[in-house]
Amino acid sequence: CLRSATAFPKGCYPSEEEGLKTFRCSNARLTEVPRDIPNDTNKLYLDSNRIPFLPRDAFQDLPLLLELDLSNNAIAGVETGAFRGLADHLHSLDLSSNRLVSVSKDAFSNLKAKVNLSNNPWLCDLQELIRSVDLVAGSSGGIVCDTSTQEEHVGKAFLQVIADTDLCNVYKKTTDIAMLVTMFGWFAMVISYLVYYVRQNQEDARRHLEYLKSLPSKQRRSEESSTISTVV
Repeated sequence: CLRSATAFPKGCYPSEEEGLKTFRCSNARLTEVPRDIPNDTNKLYLDSNRIPFLPRDAFQDLPLLLELDLSNNAIAGVETGAFRGLADHLHSLDLSSNRLVSVSKDAFSNLKAKVNLSNNPWLCDLQELIRSVDLVAGSSGGIVCDTSTQEEHVGKAFLQVIADTDLCNVYKKTTDIAMLVTMFGWFAMVISYLVYYVRQNQEDARRHLEYLKSLPSKQRRSEESSTISTVV
């Protein structure tokens, strides 16, 4: 069922471009993804608005959508399942020039579209995300590390950073060192206990010998005999 034009949000309008049904909401001051989008839309433009967040199933009623432009918004979060229902037919997804710092790779699960993630204030920890998406050709240089645990990476293109430093290996080495420190700590505790145990037994034996020496001769022999029989 196609929705009536009277339900369109202010600043939005349908059109036809190159035989594809297009719905434009550019510069419409939207603060959320509109619900009244024609179901037969092939190209959807939501660029240059004020949308801050993409919720789950935001585009589930658009089974024919091929292109989705969300550039130049204020998007800082993408919920897992936001693009659910678009995996089989979406060709292009533009999320450039937003406020994305980090996004779960699951948000793009099974998505086959070419994705533009450039010009966002990314935290330089994007290994899993980059592996899970097919980037638009030429857009990778715009994926820049805005913040990082290592200051020398700030301001650099992410692909340049991973070319210079294998972040996965750095993380693995850090984890290995932590495991070694933990194992050494446990080993030191065991050794300390064994040393304490041996010393304690030596001290007890020394005290017993001194006690035996302090006894009269007959009583000492009796004690020694008793000790030997006990040992036997």
